Amino acid sequence: MIGDRSGSGKAAGEDGQEEKGNQMSKDEGGWNSSLREKPVRSRLRRLVDWINLAGAKKVHSLIDKVYKRKNLEMAWERVKANRGSGGVDGQTLEAFETQLDQQLERLQRELKEDTYRPLPVRQHPIPKRDKPGEYRMLGIPAIYDRLCQQALLNRLEPIFEPIFDDASFGYRRGRSTKDALRKIWKEIQGGSEWIVDADLRDFFGSVDHEKLLTLVAQRIADGRVLRLIRAMLKAGSYGKGQVLPSERGTPQGGVVSPTLSNILLTPFDREMRLRGYQLTRYADDWVVTCKSAAEARSAVDAARRILKQLGVELHPQKTRIVHVRYGFEFLGYKIKRGKKLHLPESKIRSQARSGALYAYPREKSIQRFQDQVRQRTKRRVPLKTQELIARLNPLLRGWGEYYKRAHVRKLFNQLDRWIMRRIWSHRFKRWRNGGWKQLPATTLYGEYELVNLVGLIPFLASRSD
Repeated sequence: MIGDRSGSGKAAGEDGQEEKGNQMSKDEGGWNSSLREKPVRSRLRRLVDWINLAGAKKVHSLIDKVYKRKNLEMAWERVKANRGSGGVDGQTLEAFETQLDQQLERLQRELKEDTYRPLPVRQHPIPKRDKPGEYRMLGIPAIYDRLCQQALLNRLEPIFEPIFDDASFGYRRGRSTKDALRKIWKEIQGGSEWIVDADLRDFFGSVDHEKLLTLVAQRIADGRVLRLIRAMLKAGSYGKGQVLPSERGTPQGGVVSPTLSNILLTPFDREMRLRGYQLTRYADDWVVTCKSAAEARSAVDAARRILKQLGVELHPQKTRIVHVRYGFEFLGYKIKRGKKLHLPESKIRSQARSGALYAYPREKSIQRFQDQVRQRTKRRVPLKTQELIARLNPLLRGWGEYYKRAHVRKLFNQLDRWIMRRIWSHRFKRWRNGGWKQLPATTLYGEYELVNLVGLIPFLASRSD
């Protein structure tokens, strides 16, 4: 068993304390906030017990629901909608769909007869955002294996979603990055201004298969499903002309990997919150808001001990303790408390407020966004202006929608003017030109329907309606 500790079973009153914690106030988004949580002093429980707290009856027959034809068809619709490239066999979604009936029948038969064997995932290098010249490996399953993973995920989610903790926001339906950020914002405003800004070292590449399967087995007793998950984890990867074994980790790119990662880290979420820490986790990125530096140091020590039992390590370079006045980054945002102004608010003419809390896109996100705009608006791109804008708009809308609720009015205004200059430069093939005369903003935003970042800001958008 994972993480056996002194003491046998749960301490008296733990279940009651946990139930009380789960009934704490909810905000408008519908998720529980840990804002008013108090440290709980109790004996430590085994981490595996967090996966089946109430001793619920395990699921003994699940594989027949995985290979049910209707479930396979639903899985295919999800795989098709998510698009993506093919795996090591080179088969595309389009080619797979031409023989869909045969493929579904084959998968149903192999799962029923316990003869399914996944292919190795195809290694695809992705540049690391913060480290030029370095790459992380994305594991891309074949379409057939992706279909099988989605069919399995359709059945795993209803079983494990109810046990996932309120501190977890990544890869869960009905929860988003905005919910996670809103929770942190409320905790900081409530006085928890010391931040443990943490990350896990190579999480998806270092997951201990046996520990993960032990946790899954706390809710699922169907041996064929457990063997299926093991086969997916052990499928290996193909790169540089050879097949590499998978002794640890889950393929970053696999359909089922995010849910498996949440299963592994659920004991961490619950154990941290049982001890009274205000944890917010999104995949392998997480923060703890604390009232003091001493509490923050204690949180780091507790996290390190709990994660060690799960076979996971803190990333030493990406884990730090910082006060909010110096700022920290989370999910693409920089969150920081502004300086104290030595003027009464009645004399401050700008929108700035003394000691106010601010959130805005982190610098690297802005740079990456500008690089993407530059790539799409190079002067040699052989597109008419209308076509160029149609290609540019999805990027502008996606980035703007993500950050529109932050303090970005000045930034968005600057970027809007810069984007127009990029379009003029593409049109007239030089940076200094008279584009503002021939293609004024009214034409670009009106006739050409260029996305206006400032116009996405909710307050300003509502005023323009």
